[in-house]
Amino acid sequence: MAGNTFGSTFRITTFGESHGGGVGVVVDGCPPRLKLSEEDIQVDLDRRRPGQSRLVTQRKEADEVEILSGLFEGLTLGSSISMLVRNKDAQSGAYEDMRDTYRPSHADWTTEAKYGIRNWQGGGRASARETIGRVAGGAVARKLISQVAGIEVLGWVNSIQDLEANVDDQVVTRDQVEADPTRCPDQKTAALMTEAIEAARKDGNSLGGVVTCVVRKMPAGLGEPVFDKLDAELAKALMSLPAAKGIEIGSGFSGTLLTGREHNDPFIPGPDGRPSTSSNNSGGIQGGISNGEDVVMRVAFKPTATISSAQDTVDRDNNPTSLAARGRHDPCVLPRAVPMVEAMVCLVLADHLLRQRSNTVTES
Repeated sequence: MAGNTFGSTFRITTFGESHGGGVGVVVDGCPPRLKLSEEDIQVDLDRRRPGQSRLVTQRKEADEVEILSGLFEGLTLGSSISMLVRNKDAQSGAYEDMRDTYRPSHADWTTEAKYGIRNWQGGGRASARETIGRVAGGAVARKLISQVAGIEVLGWVNSIQDLEANVDDQVVTRDQVEADPTRCPDQKTAALMTEAIEAARKDGNSLGGVVTCVVRKMPAGLGEPVFDKLDAELAKALMSLPAAKGIEIGSGFSGTLLTGREHNDPFIPGPDGRPSTSSNNSGGIQGGISNGEDVVMRVAFKPTATISSAQDTVDRDNNPTSLAARGRHDPCVLPRAVPMVEAMVCLVLADHLLRQRSNTVTES
């Protein structure tokens, strides 16, 4: 199966299925002598893991990471870093009804159409459990971009269905995001989101929403012209996440309502002797290259496809039937999607940071 590797200079390859022995990642291209520990990886895996609150799937997995290679005495060696998380609470029997029946809007039919075979237990590679490898690899990337360039990446739940947070992108903190299980930093809206998610679960239904992610202390000059533009690579990374259906960078679609004079970001003298801008409709990227301002993204996630309500579908013989899914599933993916979004952003930035360093000539 192709499509398991992401990145150019800094690369990850994820492996494993939802109900197999485990899932994990191999990281290639990480420079040597980077301080790294299992605790650095675990903090983001804990934010992604199931069972962390009543708002998410109740599958009981600690998701404890094992670093199998690439690390010695707390430092990276420059060789491949392989990490494994073992599956311990798979309940494959809950998926028996899906052996010969396709879940609406899931990857069951499309996977079988492509390969002629699929792992119906938990969805196989189409399960969001695959993102463990991304989050583990993204944690390594986070350490790299932080230690080398001081870059900070922060995401939060900005909306669920029609409930939208009232926050200032420039001042949201990690503590505010993590203070509520919804990962919405607006406490009033977070309470309403909790009620909506619990109501959807009781109704055998699911909800979608939007995750906002901001990159702070971003250096200018990251990204490549034409096909490897930074915004294009971020879009590919984020749209590869399960249930992701849309992305905006900067003003996004709302920018189409503005004129050029309204949308352009005027340059002003910056504090470090370089130009800055008085607005940020560009979202920190111009011509596919970062301009030094915050990079601001919004990712839309559809409602979870697997729900306990009966839905019309067909079986393998194309006979009409209905399916009410059993098992443990997220009524809303948004709270657990936040660390996934951050991970993919960190991976793109680590890749482009290393690519930029290889393009820079140091004068003697």
